[in-house]
Amino acid sequence: MADLMSFLSQMERVYGKASWDRRPVVWLVALGIGFAVSIGAIIFRLSIGAFQWFAYGTSSESLYSFASQLPWYHLILAPTLGGIVVGFLLQYLMPGQRARGIADVIDARILADGKMNVRESIGSAGITAMSLGVGASSGREGPAAHLGAAIASYVAQKIGYGPVTARTLLGCGVAAAISASFNAPIAGILFALEVILGHYALRAFGPIVISSIAAAVISRIYFGEFPAFIVPDFELRTYWELPAFALLGVASAVVATIFMRSIIVSDGFVASIKTPVWTKPAVAGLMLGIISIWFPHILGVGYEAIDATLNEKLPFLLLVTLIGVKIAATSITIAGRFGGGFFSPSLYLGAMTGGAFGMVAAAIFPELSTSHGLYALVGMGAVSAAVLGAPISTTLIVFELTGEWEVSLVLLIAVSIATVLTQTWFGRSIFHWQLEQRGLEFEEGAHTYLPQKLKVSDIMTSHTVDVPVPEGTKTLSPSDSLGAAINMMEEYDLNELTVTTTIDDEKVIVGSLTYVVALKRFNEALIENQREEHR
Repeated sequence: MADLMSFLSQMERVYGKASWDRRPVVWLVALGIGFAVSIGAIIFRLSIGAFQWFAYGTSSESLYSFASQLPWYHLILAPTLGGIVVGFLLQYLMPGQRARGIADVIDARILADGKMNVRESIGSAGITAMSLGVGASSGREGPAAHLGAAIASYVAQKIGYGPVTARTLLGCGVAAAISASFNAPIAGILFALEVILGHYALRAFGPIVISSIAAAVISRIYFGEFPAFIVPDFELRTYWELPAFALLGVASAVVATIFMRSIIVSDGFVASIKTPVWTKPAVAGLMLGIISIWFPHILGVGYEAIDATLNEKLPFLLLVTLIGVKIAATSITIAGRFGGGFFSPSLYLGAMTGGAFGMVAAAIFPELSTSHGLYALVGMGAVSAAVLGAPISTTLIVFELTGEWEVSLVLLIAVSIATVLTQTWFGRSIFHWQLEQRGLEFEEGAHTYLPQKLKVSDIMTSHTVDVPVPEGTKTLSPSDSLGAAINMMEEYDLNELTVTTTIDDEKVIVGSLTYVVALKRFNEALIENQREEHR
């Protein structure tokens, strides 16, 4: 590994002056990241299967059929005991006492210039693999993407790349993880650009494509070239049916909004309960176990239930019931600190919503309605796009997961309506809600997050000698953000602020910051950001 890093560093010195990150060494690094992340994603999936075999006696993704044959006490004990173990791991080994996901990658891209802790990510992936293996009702995409991003970040730091290239490679890691996890290379590319980087700059496109394709090749060699779901050949019967798919978009927006608000309410309620962290996954596991006695369909990623819906094997009443049960189960999972992502639950809810909606449409207009399996497929894309705030990449993920490219017209109609309505009602994606819970406002663009990222210590004029602070002086700390500095100067109509720190319990002056310098640095940061996003 050391020899490889030395070789890449030598190449970087040779090609380092080439523009737009189109250097051969960056492409070579992206290729290596794709291979490494795909291996990590494969190990992650196998780990989920191993924990699931230990908990339920099967490593197959067809979990609910197997679980439905188990005695009730087994269904309760598996997630409860697993929750106890997960809880202790979170409390005593995991920084922040929570597993990681997509929101943490966005945070690292914006505030940490693409720097992540690979050991922490590996620990988070292990906790999530155990969570899903014992039946947590969530998805595997978030932890897989976080792991991929951390591997890419590790490589970028070892080579010594600057922030711009490090962020590009972060996108490479996420694209490779999505590609390998779902056998969806095109969707992996667009997800990294749309959700993680937030732009489609040409400098990032090439390396991300290389990583995603490399990961897909390794994944297909290992798992095969089959899509995740085998579905019948769907075909739109008549264009008169388009209004029904538009209404499905509305229904999907309602379900997505209820889903996200349920997670918020549940998370807030559990956070307000002052108990040790290890007890929360244990109680959540007990609740999931009780639910699974009657509805084993909610256990794990839920792909078997989705497949059954696409193939029209579930009755209407069960589909409607599973919408509410899945929302409850995933809310319990997330609030209870189990690891996992939101994509698989969103696909699940979309399939159930679309399948039930399709049955109603068929009952009202039997001569016009297409198979309700098609409605389930479209619902998958509509709900997941609305929840993740990623309509383009989510649409392609659904195409690649099912292999159905012929339904693009109706899928795009439902996805666009569901996404717009959900943004109107809820105001953000689930990832940006998670970031807002940490006091981070990223969704509206660079002008909102750059003042949070830049610190007073980076731009202040330093004093060589510490001096006492005059009484009544308005002061800043070196660790304060640029945004806080500008807001304070505008609030008190000041042209300059004193920067202080505490030494031996005494506040002393260490520098100063003027309004002109603060605005100049903010404008420079905006220009740098625009240059990165458009080159």
